[in-house]
Amino acid sequence: NRPGVKRGRSTSLWASGAFNTCLLFFFPKRFIDTPTRSWNKWWAMNFRQLEAFRATMRSGSITRAAASLNLSQPTVSRLIKDLEAQIGFALFIKMGRGIRPTAEGQKFYKGVDATFMGLDRLDDLAKTLESSSGGTLSLGVIPSLATIEIPSAINTLYQARPDVKLQIYLRNTPAIIEAIQLQQLDLGVISRQPPYNGVEILYQTTLPYVCLVPEEHALASSQTEVNLNDLAQTETFITFGGIFPEQIAGLDAATIAHLKQRSRLSAANMPMAAALAKETGALAIVDVLSAGVAVGTGGVTSLPLVQNLEYHLAVVAHNAGSLSRHGQELAGIIAKRFDRIRR
Repeated sequence: NRPGVKRGRSTSLWASGAFNTCLLFFFPKRFIDTPTRSWNKWWAMNFRQLEAFRATMRSGSITRAAASLNLSQPTVSRLIKDLEAQIGFALFIKMGRGIRPTAEGQKFYKGVDATFMGLDRLDDLAKTLESSSGGTLSLGVIPSLATIEIPSAINTLYQARPDVKLQIYLRNTPAIIEAIQLQQLDLGVISRQPPYNGVEILYQTTLPYVCLVPEEHALASSQTEVNLNDLAQTETFITFGGIFPEQIAGLDAATIAHLKQRSRLSAANMPMAAALAKETGALAIVDVLSAGVAVGTGGVTSLPLVQNLEYHLAVVAHNAGSLSRHGQELAGIIAKRFDRIRR
């Protein structure tokens, strides 16, 4: 960076292509439509050349322009000559020991100055949006994830965006979807197999189910894959009141019937099922996240399944296009955490 030259969003806007767009809006149409000048000459103009020309027009001399830009006088002179060569006409004529803009130069300056002003307005708008209040972001989370991964994801945004207020609600998947459809929630983290009607999916993934086994159980020491088709004939399982086992893809009808027949316990969510497995000695089929928390507290172990059963997770919103940038940021944070688990 050159000392004395403002570096910020305006410069980056020029570099990112906004300069070319602004030419279309601010330059006199006759310059652009002139058939004797090719478009390549216009696109070849760069920010430093126009910056040098504008500073010279505003200060009245190349010497003062060079001082204001913290450049040498020969550098400013060269930039202006390069610009004149590209546009095809002279911008200044010598008058004694000084210079004076040509008629074309004066008209050209109006377009250049308007372009700079337009970018300044974009710069001001961007800064306003960046510094504006973040407002309130509402998030619906299924109970199974209330203490797993989601709090850490929320904390990441909480620490990074002190202007954002967060409201978190624990609801089941149908209730979250309905609230998002009614625009009562901005974001939702849900489970169950898609489709999710009436909402837009921002992210979706699957995690494996595992079998949660009490440490005193004979299977606990095996650390081998267990076959649900076999266990359903002899073991007692904890079910989930209509969610499990019917909605786990990959289970055959006979196994589902046996699991339900031998179940004496029905839990509202997977963390509760994990806790019950520890206390009662019954087995539970839970997602790998809930299993990790349960194993961490002790009393149970998790075993992989022969069956490839998938636990579906998704981050949804009413409309991605209308979601605030903070909402999009939180959705991205949650997605990264789930992706990390999958790896």
